[in-house]
Amino acid sequence: MADPSSYRPQPGQIPDSPGVYRFRDEHRRVIYVGKAKSLRQRLASYFQDLAGLHPRTRTMVTTAASVEWTVVSTEVEALQLEYSWIKEYDPRFNVKYRDDKSYPYLAVTMNEEFPRVQVMRGHKKKGVRYFGPYGHAWAIRDTVDLLLRVFPVRTCSAGVFKNATRTGRPCLLGYIGKCSAPCVGRVSAEEHRELAEEFSDFMAGRTGTYLRRLEKQMTAAAEEMEYERAARLRDDIEALKKAMEKNAVVLADATDADLIAVAEDELEAAVQIFHVRGGRVRGQRGWVTDKVEEITTGALVEHALQQLYGEETGDSVPKEVLVPALPDPVEPVQEWLTVRRGSNVSLRIPQRGDKKALMETVQRNAQQALVLHKTKRASDLTTRSRALEEIAEALDLDSAPLRIECYDISHLQGDDVVASMVVFEDGLQRKSEYRRFQIKGFEGQDDVRSMHEVITRRFRRYLAEKEKTGEWTDGEDGLDDGLKNDDGRPKRFAYPPQLVVVDGGQPQVAAAKKALDELGIDDIAVCGLAKRLEEVWLPHDDDPVVLPRTSEGLYLLQRVRDEAHRFAITYQRAKRAKRFRSSPLDDVPGLGDTRKQALLKHFGSLKKLRSATIDQICEVPGIGRKTAETIAVALAQAAPATPAVNTATGEIMEEEPDTTGSGGEPVTMGAPDERRGQET
Repeated sequence: MADPSSYRPQPGQIPDSPGVYRFRDEHRRVIYVGKAKSLRQRLASYFQDLAGLHPRTRTMVTTAASVEWTVVSTEVEALQLEYSWIKEYDPRFNVKYRDDKSYPYLAVTMNEEFPRVQVMRGHKKKGVRYFGPYGHAWAIRDTVDLLLRVFPVRTCSAGVFKNATRTGRPCLLGYIGKCSAPCVGRVSAEEHRELAEEFSDFMAGRTGTYLRRLEKQMTAAAEEMEYERAARLRDDIEALKKAMEKNAVVLADATDADLIAVAEDELEAAVQIFHVRGGRVRGQRGWVTDKVEEITTGALVEHALQQLYGEETGDSVPKEVLVPALPDPVEPVQEWLTVRRGSNVSLRIPQRGDKKALMETVQRNAQQALVLHKTKRASDLTTRSRALEEIAEALDLDSAPLRIECYDISHLQGDDVVASMVVFEDGLQRKSEYRRFQIKGFEGQDDVRSMHEVITRRFRRYLAEKEKTGEWTDGEDGLDDGLKNDDGRPKRFAYPPQLVVVDGGQPQVAAAKKALDELGIDDIAVCGLAKRLEEVWLPHDDDPVVLPRTSEGLYLLQRVRDEAHRFAITYQRAKRAKRFRSSPLDDVPGLGDTRKQALLKHFGSLKKLRSATIDQICEVPGIGRKTAETIAVALAQAAPATPAVNTATGEIMEEEPDTTGSGGEPVTMGAPDERRGQET
């Protein structure tokens, strides 16, 4: 813990002008970014008596080891620079609104020759018009399905569009009238773009114009006794009205505004935003944040505005933003919003009428979001804490095992023996720390010996990492030099668990304990969970520990064990599938996948290839005589493959199974290999 006086700048060094400041810790990491109208006055407030500081501010200044600042011309520049630095450095003591999902938008890709209507998430792209965000993607699709009757804009992917253009046949939507089919030339690019513009205008809230136009066309068609056309227009009008009913009118027509409400307590704050376009609620979103600094409601609103509009420009920033409290000072924030929009933006607190009533609705949503978040978090934390405490009590540990590693062995009748290591921290999966092992020390089936090898290899690397960092210097000589990744960074075996769990009973537990003892590690607890009766076994104990069936601790151990089993068997199946896909052609030097596929495609099967002459093999494109002779020798030396059996009928198949799919790609047998985890 640092003493703030040790890095406090001299009073004359700090300028009395607007700017942005950064606190850094002893490792030069930025831990807090702030802005100030007067840097001198603001920074002086951090270096007063620690007893007078807010507890979170006190933690920040004692964690920091230095402070630096950048002078700017105006408060607007300070606001923009503060936002940029928070995005760049992600400081731990700044307010960061976290969101558990990516909200979907209805997007119209006006940057394409034939604009497409689709659901989009993530970062916004230039030239695309967005509407939303929506709570669910299905809500967007329901709305689009209704509007395509009137605005038959393209919704297909680029691949479907190109295929339809090539074949001259539109997709199903083109046949049923929900797409104007520009892919086959039913409308020109200009006509289709006009449809996309009308669709966008309707979604933007300019609905009255289209309804009145359709009603006039319907009346005219009826007067001319074109009743079928009039009926179709009537159905179009009903579809538009139904789409409009999905977003109730809440404010006067043509009102574009965002309403932001904040609900908070001493530790956390929830923000809710309603997006109103054309007088209707077009989208809703919300965030929750920990209050890691002493902060007012106005400051929370300012951070929410930065998060919401920091990367938006033009019409994405509405004319009016309604908030529960104004930032102090409000002028720089309002000027910043105006610059981002390109025209004047009103930032104010609603005082009366419909806008105040709607703000109360948004506020209720924020309160509910905070209550729901705290209920979920309290329940989750309470359950996990109880589970860890029960495990510590049952195993007689000094403290709760915050990091648990579990190991499992998997094989198929002694072949493809592998092991898995899964990690739970604070009762939650830490999938980035998962590892998988191939058993290298011996051949055959021996779960106990395999467990000893895996534990030895894992914790030898742990000791090596400690030695590298200078935490341990009395280790063995000659430890593996291959403990680094290709980029030179050490592998992630540096963090020891408080508890090692093995899938099995006394023999597996004894093997794991023996491996740790041989390495001189005596501060890591070991236990085993046997599947048959879900008994917990400890080293040197003849009787198991039996946890109650309703125990949260037993449930957590079961989850850890089952996850290790799943991860191990997935890896083992992938290795087995890879072995099944091997063939004698793999041993031919210089024969790559392309030419192997060409050979199998030409002859139809490996059996026919084996019976072919050298001249016949030379007929395959890309195969010369020397290569053909090498292939013939390799196939002749290879042992005949075991006859294929139809597992449904028991029939022995005369032909060897084709190990390629119809397109020449290898057929995958068993579960696909997982991307996560590192083979060791």
